[in-house]
Amino acid sequence: MLSRGAVSGRALRGAVGSPPSRGLRASPRAPSAMPSWVIDRYGPNDVLRFTRNMVFPAINFPNEVIIKVHAASLNPIDLSMRSGYGATALNMKRDPLKLKSMDTEFPLTLGRDVSGVVMECGLNVSYFKPGDEVWAAIPPWKQGTLSEFVVASGNEVSFKPKCLSHTEAASLPYVGLTAWSAVNQVGGLNQSNCSGKRVLILGASGGVGTFAIQLVKAWGAHVTAVCSHDASTLMKKLGADDVIDYKSGNLEQQLKTLPLFDFILDNVGGSTENWALDLLKKWSGATYVTLVTPFLINMDKLGVADGMLQTGVTVGSKTVKHLFKGVHYRWAFFMPSGPSLDEIAELVDSGKIQPVIDQVFSFSEVPKAFLKLEGGHARGKTVIDVISKK
Repeated sequence: MLSRGAVSGRALRGAVGSPPSRGLRASPRAPSAMPSWVIDRYGPNDVLRFTRNMVFPAINFPNEVIIKVHAASLNPIDLSMRSGYGATALNMKRDPLKLKSMDTEFPLTLGRDVSGVVMECGLNVSYFKPGDEVWAAIPPWKQGTLSEFVVASGNEVSFKPKCLSHTEAASLPYVGLTAWSAVNQVGGLNQSNCSGKRVLILGASGGVGTFAIQLVKAWGAHVTAVCSHDASTLMKKLGADDVIDYKSGNLEQQLKTLPLFDFILDNVGGSTENWALDLLKKWSGATYVTLVTPFLINMDKLGVADGMLQTGVTVGSKTVKHLFKGVHYRWAFFMPSGPSLDEIAELVDSGKIQPVIDQVFSFSEVPKAFLKLEGGHARGKTVIDVISKK
């Protein structure tokens, strides 16, 4: 991952001339409340509540910015968080010293992706200014983007790709950074070493899968995508060389007829893990990376200490087991990163990655958008046009 110390390099992108030194840049009369979709408890879709009185975000650290949200999008993690998934770990992250006595997450705003315009900058922010068009993926322990405004660390923010509208841009940051974490930071693939490598993507038609296909194709890989038949046309359009319909027969047997792979990205998990690693080339540095891990579930069920211990034992034993078989076993997670979004933005502006959007909803239709996502089988992202508010 690029060092955030390379601030001057980042400032060149999207800026005209040298950025002036700046302290806090604020609108003259900031409001005290804003429209937002929140939850006051965990549960099904009816826990979503619209309010016009959500507390306006404040800059608490000098590296933060406040963004006026033009568009947001939903991810499966929003459905999970609505139901309480990961609450133990996320609450620990929100209040590690237990300084607050109340249930500090409520009212909680969901939504991780944002594309919008900078409104205010903290004292140490010299690479953005009010009025800049930016995009970001907000970590799940922070208040989310289904609001009129959101606060983010400057390290999480990047200049929006010039070729995309806000609704298009909002579909990419969370899935893009999740795929980037799995493929690049954990899997070790990059532009210089990916050419000619055989890559298998399980669960390829979801948001992370559609992004990962385009990313490794941009780096020259041969891609095999596993999805249902009705997504095969989309997979080909995104650049997949081979498309396997997991419903057309025994998937394991279908994949065993193909040459072995250098890298596998697993968005499915479950029993897939029991046989997928046998599809890797042995003793060649081949790597299996899964995004389906028991980390947050363990902490929810066992508590922080026992959950972390169980997680460490699980990943450690599996890593050693497969290392003796000549392959690498890894877990990957979403990681917020403005510098990584810079690199993704360059790929988007060069035409190598495009957004895949299933449907756009207005801000008033957020519950309907959740139901759409909950129904499954979407071909692309569910996007919220926050500015429209219709």
